[in-house]
Amino acid sequence: MRDSNFLKENNARHLWHPMAHPAEMREHPPKIFVEAENVDIIDVDGHRVLDAVGGLWNVNLGYSCEPIKQAIADQLNQLPYYSAFRGVTTGPLVELSYELLDWFAPEGMVRSFFTSGGSDSVETSLRLARQYHKVRGERDRTKFVALKKGYHGTHFGGASVNGNANFRRAYEPLLAGVHHIPAPWTYRNPFDTEDPAEVADGCIRLLEDEIAFQGPDTIAAFIMEPVLGAGGVIVPHESFMPRVREICDRHGILLIADEVITAFGRTGAWNGSRLWGVKPDLMSTAKAITNSYFPFGAVMINEKVAEAFESNADAMGNIGHGYTYSGHPVGCAAALATLELTKKLNVAQNAKERGQELQAGLKELKLKYPLIGDARGVGLMAALELVSDRDTKAAADKATIAKVYETAYEAGVIVRTSGNNIIMSPPLVITADDVRKILSALDAGFSAV
Repeated sequence: MRDSNFLKENNARHLWHPMAHPAEMREHPPKIFVEAENVDIIDVDGHRVLDAVGGLWNVNLGYSCEPIKQAIADQLNQLPYYSAFRGVTTGPLVELSYELLDWFAPEGMVRSFFTSGGSDSVETSLRLARQYHKVRGERDRTKFVALKKGYHGTHFGGASVNGNANFRRAYEPLLAGVHHIPAPWTYRNPFDTEDPAEVADGCIRLLEDEIAFQGPDTIAAFIMEPVLGAGGVIVPHESFMPRVREICDRHGILLIADEVITAFGRTGAWNGSRLWGVKPDLMSTAKAITNSYFPFGAVMINEKVAEAFESNADAMGNIGHGYTYSGHPVGCAAALATLELTKKLNVAQNAKERGQELQAGLKELKLKYPLIGDARGVGLMAALELVSDRDTKAAADKATIAKVYETAYEAGVIVRTSGNNIIMSPPLVITADDVRKILSALDAGFSAV
């Protein structure tokens, strides 16, 4: 790697960063990280910080997982790549498809389809949902219903079901036939209530109304994150997703669970749907499936959907969809090693315990600082929503949020800012001492403003 002076001089000069304005990146160059160890990352100046972002919700096991690195190296030496298109497969692909049945057996998943990441997995789920109904002769079922504030990636399908204008407006018009209802968000909702159960009731009524208005026989699927991540860590009332499942069943609508963030332990359960006791029809996964040491994703498919395709006798059941890197053997090897270690370390239980400590500490910070309008989360998904006025809930200004972020960074912890939210999604292997360090750095950040 080039020396630090070269890296700094060329930072943000020759590339556009995802989810960022190019001009802003040139004016305020991003931090440059050059090393990582355990749950820490180290910048080009040698400053070590605890990664309370977990990469991007995805480095669940931290940065020092030698078994995953070794599995990748071994597979590169044995078979670095081969396609999984019709007529060919690889040993790691067969093995991983078998292993995932055990992981998702409680949800009734019986088949998998492999992708290159989360956006691919969402796109695959949307396409399979439409095709499922066509295979069954219900060709009018092409529409999707989703939640406002939901995030489902950046492909045109995923962007269309996204519920945040920041990810939509610059790319519109998007996919036709996509409709949104309010998210079950207690802190901000159109129902004039602070009761989570009443918020869930209101959202369910609007879902029923939207289905009736569109016509149940025109809707292919409802898609949701079991806990909304990028939209601000919105945790639904426990009644919400089970009631969505019942409504979808009643109207013949598929339920897609976007588990790209929530699968493999982050919520304190092994996946977000299991947190609510729900069995979706399709589950989109990625991120933590390889600890993000290799770009990879998978869509899990239940028996009802699988049977419709596999009993089909004409060309409509042919899956005319896939990616060059679907089922990449190196990704499969990484996933197998990751899943073994994930299970061995029981990171879901640690996420639950450390998450309780983190949530309690964030609520204490809220009592201490009026700048914090809301503290919310579950497991090791957490957010602080910053406001300039608690009564009006007006968002805090960018300079204030940036000051909190930079002060926390200097205190040894990196968090993520999104709008007026500070979001935390640390590795699931953090300790109680790590939680205290996160809270202490945030305390320093809020004290500075």
